[in-house]
Amino acid sequence: MRAYVGGHQAVSENDFIELALGTPAELWLGVEGESAEEREARLDAARDILADNPGLPDDVARVVAEVIESHASELFNVHPLPRPVGRRRPSRKGAAA
Repeated sequence: MRAYVGGHQAVSENDFIELALGTPAELWLGVEGESAEEREARLDAARDILADNPGLPDDVARVVAEVIESHASELFNVHPLPRPVGRRRPSRKGAAA
């Protein structure tokens, strides 16, 4: 099954994120090993995008909220760990202070 967003095929999770945000996630998060010049260029581009689209942070927050809501059952499916049976902590009686 193929998935399309706005006429573009999304193959991976990163494709969905990029199509939802309108920019690659690496623009905002950076990449491992980027140089100081690359980081500065990336941040300049991010500032330009935010200047052209001041509503982008609100759009991103909406997308994140929708993702959390749609996956809440998996994200918050917490199970308490069973307590070990038959294991006691050693007594500290007589231990040096």
